[in-house]
Amino acid sequence: MSRRHYPFAAIIGQEDLKLCLILCAIDPSIGGVLIRGDKGTAKSTAARGISHLMPSISVGYNTETNSYDQYNQAEEYKEVKQLPTPFIELPIGATEDRVLGSIDFSATLKQGGKRVFSPGLLASANRGVLYVDEVNLLPAHLVDVLLDAAACGVNTVQREGVSHSHPAKFMLIGTMNQEEGDLRPQLLDRFGLMVDVTAPTCYNERAEVVRQRIAFERDSDTFQEKWKEVEIELAQKIQSAKDLLPEVVLSDDMLLLISRICTEMKVGSLRADITLYKTAIALAAYEGRLAVQNEDIRRASEWVLSHRRRQQPFESPNDRPNTNDLLDKLTNNSPPENQDDPTNNEEPDNSEGNQQQENDTRDELSSSNDTEQNEQQNHQDNSDEMQTFTASRPNEIKKLKLSKQQQKANQPGSGRRNTVNNTKKGHYVRSAPTDKLDDLAIEPTLRSAAVNGLSENGMPIILPNNWRRKVKKSTTDTIILFVVDASGSMSARKRMEAVKGSVLALLSDAYQQRDKVGVIAFRGLKAEILLEPTKSVELAEKQLQRLPTGGRTPLAHSFSLSYDTIQRLRRHESDQAILLIVLSDGKGNVMLPGSPQGSDAWQQTEQMASKLATLATPTLMVDTEMGNKYVRVGKGKELAHMLGASYLQLDELNADGLVITIRQAIG
Repeated sequence: MSRRHYPFAAIIGQEDLKLCLILCAIDPSIGGVLIRGDKGTAKSTAARGISHLMPSISVGYNTETNSYDQYNQAEEYKEVKQLPTPFIELPIGATEDRVLGSIDFSATLKQGGKRVFSPGLLASANRGVLYVDEVNLLPAHLVDVLLDAAACGVNTVQREGVSHSHPAKFMLIGTMNQEEGDLRPQLLDRFGLMVDVTAPTCYNERAEVVRQRIAFERDSDTFQEKWKEVEIELAQKIQSAKDLLPEVVLSDDMLLLISRICTEMKVGSLRADITLYKTAIALAAYEGRLAVQNEDIRRASEWVLSHRRRQQPFESPNDRPNTNDLLDKLTNNSPPENQDDPTNNEEPDNSEGNQQQENDTRDELSSSNDTEQNEQQNHQDNSDEMQTFTASRPNEIKKLKLSKQQQKANQPGSGRRNTVNNTKKGHYVRSAPTDKLDDLAIEPTLRSAAVNGLSENGMPIILPNNWRRKVKKSTTDTIILFVVDASGSMSARKRMEAVKGSVLALLSDAYQQRDKVGVIAFRGLKAEILLEPTKSVELAEKQLQRLPTGGRTPLAHSFSLSYDTIQRLRRHESDQAILLIVLSDGKGNVMLPGSPQGSDAWQQTEQMASKLATLATPTLMVDTEMGNKYVRVGKGKELAHMLGASYLQLDELNADGLVITIRQAIG
């Protein structure tokens, strides 16, 4: 039965998104598409719609069992049938058994203990589309599975006494919202193309989107019939492009241009060159041309290189050449001869001029960047109470660990280093006796029951004392929560430089360890959550562009808000590891909101600190009170004792100096 779907051709706008999906349908070896954008921008609708335009595939058919080949293959079958291109959705909560495949328990018992393999989602996706919604939230163990399958096109299962391999060649389509975190670089590079989508800003276009969607929801059959002819024409155009693909020519000059673009854009992965080659050819075929043009390469570069050109998680846009200007310059000029070729004795007539032009361009960019940075510094130096500050660069950090005294029996360690056993997710590591028929370990259960022999009908006799469960090992994230004093004390500017640099440095680590970083800032009359715990580098940079300072010090409210935040986070993830870092001089002087007149602000601070300490959260107290020229009051050390926190004094913080990062908080 045909799935109820919104027609691909009926999607309003999002031309780059639709074209990228079409190019991958023409040549699936491009490697799929990562669709990045806000919620409600037709990401999932487009991903589901493209599969209905892809050509059908031949699949083996068994007349005796009235079943199709489980791996979507046609070999070794006398009879084959045409089926629509498979479109398989991979839920982010799926188990490894569901994705990889596992022993068919029922069939294994029926065959007297002989192991029977049951294919998983990767088998169903062979020769089709594997779609992952919110791919950036995919657990690490499933990411590893996808990487292995995408790398070789084969899924190999070695578990529970089973050794099985089957083809798993699929077009990977993923959607994600940047606010919910980034992708691991290894998986990011597996996507051939990436396109950013945003909601239309033209109100006429937005109104048309609403009209079309309402019409579809009221009568989907009529709506699909309305777009049927357009869909058929688009499907035929895709098939024609597939047929034309082997005839499209990309000249050697164009190939040199591709390599030059990837080199100039500082792209390390050679997969980018290959993908750009394939995408340019597919684009020419889709437009009915037999030769690739400069414009094809330029357009393809935007989708192929956008997620590959960044070398470091926090590389500034000023650290790399302007993308559009560079592409315009490279594609509007003929690529240079290969100067490394020993048989090439001729020099290009304009090579020196081109090189000088490139140097001039870089000098202009550098000069512009220096001027902008000087203006920002002057603005900071001349500003008054409300100030914003840049962060120290993440590579200028001091690494430090919390004391092991902070280790709690019920607290995991840091990041993906946190090991949590007996979970329903994660890697199957061993078996253990159980009295429940829940997540049975088939092989150990059957092996334990072997001593009972077989029943009269040849079936294994399995008793409750033979039951074995799967013991799985998983890892959890660490949430590193900063509580930052943004009041108007002498050390405010230095605190802001420290916390910005710290957050970005920790996010650099989280980029690999999948940890999260959040910020609570307090100034004036109250504290507020400036940055909800996030893995997103882009979001953190955006939120930390302005971190204002000034006013009084509502320290008690910051501890109260920290307590509520930690409680909320633990309710959401009971096994979540949380690390608290407090940056303050400890001079709280603002009462809690709603307090009776005459309440003591410092007494409330002590009470909230003691309350926060009951959560047994590993804590680092960073005392930012100045100590050389000023008399030290010592409130920071008192607070550290109340919080049960490790204590650190930072006497000197400058714009480019000391930045704190925690790479491994416990153990």
